[in-house]
This record gives sequence, structure tokens and C-alpha cells, in this order.
Amino acid sequence: MANVFKKLFGLINNIRKFLLNVIFFLLLFIVIAVLVTDEEPMLVPENGVLVVQLDGALVEEKTWVDPMDRFFNDAFGSPSTPPETLLSDVVESIERAADDPRISGIYLDLRNFTGGGMNKMKLVAEALLQFRESGKPVYSYGDYYTQPQYFLAAHGDAVYLNPLGAIMFEGMGNYRLYFKDLLDKLKVSTHVFKVGAYKSAVEPYTRNSMSEQAREANAELYDALWSDYIAIIAQNREVDPRLLSGEIDDFQAILAENNQDMAKVAVAGGLADELLSREAFRTQMINLTGLDEDEKNWRRISHQNYLKTESLRLDMPAADEDANEIAIVVARGVIVDGYQKPGSVGGDSTAELLRRARLNDATKAVVLRIDSPGGSGFASEVIRQEVLELQEAGIPVIASMSSVAASGGYWIAASADQIWAAPTTITGSIGVFGMFFTIEDSLAHLGAYSDGYHTTEMPVFDITRPLPDEAEVVIQSSIEKFYRDFVSMVAEARNMTYEQVHEVAQGRVWTGAKAQQLGLVDNLGDLPAAIEAAAAAAQVSDYQVVTVQPELSARERFLRDFFGQAEVFLPAPSSTRTIDPVKQQLQSVWREVQLINKFNDPQGVYLLCELCPMP
Repeated sequence: MANVFKKLFGLINNIRKFLLNVIFFLLLFIVIAVLVTDEEPMLVPENGVLVVQLDGALVEEKTWVDPMDRFFNDAFGSPSTPPETLLSDVVESIERAADDPRISGIYLDLRNFTGGGMNKMKLVAEALLQFRESGKPVYSYGDYYTQPQYFLAAHGDAVYLNPLGAIMFEGMGNYRLYFKDLLDKLKVSTHVFKVGAYKSAVEPYTRNSMSEQAREANAELYDALWSDYIAIIAQNREVDPRLLSGEIDDFQAILAENNQDMAKVAVAGGLADELLSREAFRTQMINLTGLDEDEKNWRRISHQNYLKTESLRLDMPAADEDANEIAIVVARGVIVDGYQKPGSVGGDSTAELLRRARLNDATKAVVLRIDSPGGSGFASEVIRQEVLELQEAGIPVIASMSSVAASGGYWIAASADQIWAAPTTITGSIGVFGMFFTIEDSLAHLGAYSDGYHTTEMPVFDITRPLPDEAEVVIQSSIEKFYRDFVSMVAEARNMTYEQVHEVAQGRVWTGAKAQQLGLVDNLGDLPAAIEAAAAAAQVSDYQVVTVQPELSARERFLRDFFGQAEVFLPAPSSTRTIDPVKQQLQSVWREVQLINKFNDPQGVYLLCELCPMP
């Protein structure tokens, strides 16, 4: 036996040494390469096409990933997070390419695009339409198009489709998992406290199906978004109305007319202009731009590399330290207590960004850009208090809602001097809930019990013990008080009565356009309009826009710079990957499960929109 363990230990030790040697020599190679290699300047090819490569979801702010983790995960082909594309990079590259004589057109690479909210896609679409006004074409090619992909493709000059491809509209909606029977079988006790007839965030843990109130709210929200979607498609393409009706009989009729060929339906129905094989499209693009002898392909540059080119960097105006500043603070993700990295809205970390803007003498106004379904009630209030401090200092605050600014996302916007939303923003959801689980019945079923002594009659929140009735009364009353505070705060900030706010609150979700009609939003417009409003409120005409970024530690700065340079020596990821629908569905389920881990409010009070997509 001793010999067996000795050999096993020796094997493990040898594996450890091997892995350490691999990592050591890899890092050594990177260090040498960074020190001795002069990076060639990136060039924009003459008559080249700008490839707008939308990888994953469009986001206002990328999720933070440790540079070392990102480097090694990319090196071994295992991305750290679902892919994301920064909205501002896409819009800026398109705007700059319109006036660049070296750029002859745009190709939309949509193969791995998963969406990201109607208002974000509209911003890209508007940039594409402005680009086309320069006389340059916009093309897209796909083996198939999902709804988000086609929305952008429809704003181009031509949509090409593989002869075996397909374009089909399935509409909009939202499906969730419901766990009541599962929790019952596990004998887990679910304790739910809420205010608001439409506040259905806790339904998956107390029901096996959607409530009528939730169904009503879903119907109004998604019907409005879908009407907006098909109206925009109809404005940009002459589409057979049967393809947009949503009626299965209409679709089957046009399918029968085209011999059950989905690709031919797309062309006959006006969705696509021509069916081309991949090679035929490649040849067409070579004829347009000329042949790149090195790549043996058409002349092109990705929008990411385009923004890195030296010519564009030299063209960018230098920052003026003495200029007036409109500061942008991005709040993207679920609102969580404490300090959080980008991708989540930390109560303390976001408040710190607002505080830094306030303490900067150059700051004349702040735009709080919100893309959040809410979360912790306490963290939301910590952020709102910093908004009030900015106003106390004489600095106007403009809340700019992106795709989602609901529940806690609305809480942090409510006290701003002005609230701007896109017509398709999902907002409202003014309601409160609290929830936690206890497993005393699960333990009893297994033969384990919790017992002990406590000095007072005050309730002790212990997952292994049942919740006393008296404690339930205390918690429910505190939730109701929080709801009254929410409604009262909105009423005061929006110059409405308590009853007026309560009428449109109760957890109900609205589009930005409807919210404006109800008095919850001041103006309709996206980030550029909000920035102009901020400058007007501050009474400044000469200013620069600055995004307040989280400060990195010395370790994080070193790793970012080091591994950022090292990534140059990695082979570029394949541009031929496409969406894996099964993986996408599993990621969606996993995000729902992970959401429970973000329930860290110190008082257990949450302002979270259950209908809202995670930004």
C-alpha cells in the first residue's frame, strides 16, 4: 500500500512540474516577444470594407474579466464570459468610416450576434442609415438570420442569403422556469413577501405557471415591442405582409407557393435580395474591393482594428484638462450591494463613480446611463443618495435609460433632474419583494434537526429553522413600508401625488413611450440627446464628454497592460463561429440560476424587474 501511494504521489508531482514548466515557458515567450518585437502599425486598406463584427450581445459596458483569466482562457479556446460587443465602438467606427475615403462600404458580420435591446440596435441602425447617405453601400450575408440579426441587416442596401438558408420571424416573448413542485419535492420552504399586484418576480418559486397579472403585463409589453419591430422592418424593406402577420396560416401559404423552400420564401417575400453561396458572395466582394494578395480575399478591416489604427488615433482630439466635462456614469447589470466590477451595478462602486464626478471641478453635469433591471433595494438607495449629493453641489443629473431601467433601475433614476428613455426602453416595475428559503423540512426528512438556545424572543433568521409567524408579520410590514417609501419618493421627484404613482406602480412594467405618457419619464431620446440635455441644463456649450471609469488596482493595471500586449501574439479567434442555439438556451437558464447569488441585500429587500432581460 505504501508503494502504491508513493507511486501515485510521484505521478501527481510530475504532472505538477510539467504544468508549471508549460506556464513558465509560455510566460517567458510572451515577455521576450513583447520586449523585442516592434508592432507594425495597423493600416486601413485602400478601397477596403469595414467589417462590423457583432460578437454576442451589444452592451453599454463590457463585463469585467481578470486579464490573466481572459488571456489563458482565450489561449486555450475557452472564453471567460459570453461574448459582448461595446455599443459605442460600433457606432463610432461607422460614423468615422462614413467620411474616410479609404473605406468603400460596410459588411455586417452578424453570424454570432445575439441582440442586446431594441434601443441599442436602433442606435446602430441609425448610424448605418447615416453611413449610406455618404453614398457607400452596406451589405450583409448569412446562412440564416435571427430576428436581431435581420433587424440590422434590413437597414443595409442588400441582404444576401445562402440557398439553403432561412429567415423567419417568431415574435417576441419571455418564458421562465417555475420551481414550486421541485421545491416541494425537496421539502424546501419558500418565504415570500411582496407589494404590488404585478410584482411577479417571486412567482417561479411559488407557482408552476404564470399568473394572470404577469400574463397581462407580458402581453402589453411584448405586443408593443413587436409592433415597433415589424413597423421598422416594413419601413426599410418591401416585405410581404404575410411574413409579418404572425399567423401560421399566412406563413404556410407563402411557403407552399415556393415549394416549401425557406430561402426562396425569403426572396419572394422581400426579406432577402439574392441567394448566393459563400464563394459567390466572396467573389462578388473581391470584384467590389479588389483582391488582398496576402489574405487571398476581399480588402477589409474589422471595426475593432479600425478604431486601433494610428491614423484614427491621430485624428482624435486630445483631451483638454481645462475643458468643461459632461461625465457619464454607466450602471449596467443587476444592482448588488457593495463594490462590484463592470457587468454588475455595485451600490458602493457606482456611488463612488458618481462621487468622483462630483469632486472633479471640471464636471458641469452628469449623465447616469442605466441599463439595469434593478436588484438590491439598499444598494439602489446608496446610489440615489449620491445623485442627491450631485444636485446639492449644483451639478445637474440627467438619467438616460438604455434597454432596461426598471424597479431598482428606476429607483436610481427617479430623483434625476430629467429622465430620458428610448421608446422601447423597459421601465417602471415600481414594486418591492423579499424572499428566502429555509430547509427545516428537508433536514427533518433526512433525520437532522436544529435546536438550541437564544436570549430573546426576536426572530433569528436561520436557514435550518422554520420562520415564526410573528417574523413573517414583521417582514411583510417592512416590505410594505419600503413600497410606500418607493412610491412617495417617485411622487415627490416627479411632482405627482402618491395615488397617481400608486396607480401606475404595483410592479407594472411599461415601455419608455408609455412611461412618458404616464409621467414617469420626461423625454424620449437616447444617449446623445441626454448628453445635449445635460449640457443645456449646465448652461455650457463648449465641453467634452468623459466616461468615469472604475479605478484599477496596481495589480490589475499591470496585468491589463502586460496581457493586453501579449494577446497580440495569439492567433485571432475564428471568425466563422456561429451561434449554438442549445448553448444559448442553457446560458439563459444558467443566468436565471445565477441571479439568486446576487440577492445580497442586507435587509433582504429587492427591487427587481422579473420581465426584464438581463443586460
